Amino acid sequence: MCQLLGMNCNVPTDICFSFEGFSQRGGGTDEHRDGWGIAFFEGKGCRNFVDILPATHSPVAHLVKEYPIKSLNVIAHIRKATVGKIRLENTHPFVRELWGHYWIFAHNGDLKDFIPPLLTDFQPVGETDSEQAFCLLLQELKDRHPGGMPTLPALHRTLCATAAKIAAYGSFNFILSNGKHLFAHGSTQLSYIVRRHPFGQAHLVDKDITVDFREVTTERDQVAVIATAPLTDNESWTLIPPGTLVVFQNGLPLISNSGR
Repeated sequence: MCQLLGMNCNVPTDICFSFEGFSQRGGGTDEHRDGWGIAFFEGKGCRNFVDILPATHSPVAHLVKEYPIKSLNVIAHIRKATVGKIRLENTHPFVRELWGHYWIFAHNGDLKDFIPPLLTDFQPVGETDSEQAFCLLLQELKDRHPGGMPTLPALHRTLCATAAKIAAYGSFNFILSNGKHLFAHGSTQLSYIVRRHPFGQAHLVDKDITVDFREVTTERDQVAVIATAPLTDNESWTLIPPGTLVVFQNGLPLISNSGR
């Protein structure tokens, strides 16, 4: 199973601590050796780094660790290839433009016999079921909202309905962001944690590193971290129930299927 990582915050924040542990799952503490990627939003622009090497051996991963890019929204992925060869075009995150905004997407799971009718501008470049699902999500958004970016509740409803249709083909854990919001859909395994004042210490599961967030944050900071499996072993993570799409904004869960 692939591994997902996402971050949404209220002030630009680096993901170095979480990525240090997460990257160990790419050939170190786990078997996922078929490539990895990470994408950062900076304003309306985005940086997208992908590599077919395992994250633990990738010079690009080393660059990300050494160069602490700060962002409001980050998505990372470690791949275990099930559909599609080990090539850059099959490596998540995937990036597309819609309504004058970049959208970034990464998926964990397998979709069986999934051949969606992609009739608009959104076509896959690679061979993965994941990229096909991303193209279908964007196609549905564009078709259902021809006037442009809808309100967040309307956007959430369309994504929920489309995610439910895609999930009928298999497991569909995904993280999606348009630079303002981050959407996390739980199908089988996806959890999150919100860190805010009063901050404390956190210890990584995959590497013996502890950070005291009181030393590197301010009282107004809010950071939500989403991962396939909890990255720390001394904090309480919240499991996203199957079939639930949670929207994060400014480091907090803003809306879910139940409207909370």
